[in-house]
Amino acid sequence: MKKLQTLVAAVLLLLSFNVKADDMTLNTNLNLFNPDVRKCLVETSKADGWELKSVYLNTKNEIIMIFDKGEETRIYKSR
Repeated sequence: MKKLQTLVAAVLLLLSFNVKADDMTLNTNLNLFNPDVRKCLVETSKADGWELKSVYLNTKNEIIMIFDKGEETRIYKSR
């Protein structure tokens, strides 16, 4: 009985999350290790109304840049 309750709770929890994959764009065509490319990306995105939210280096040594504009998110990953 306890396992059934746990399973039902897990299913309800999973169904309660609302993920909008349509609002996220992943771009991997840029060489973000080039500082000129990063600068141009930030300036162009800012001019279009996008706000830089995060920049980090992941465990695979790829640069990740995340931009938001309203409900939309764009993620740029170095190649």
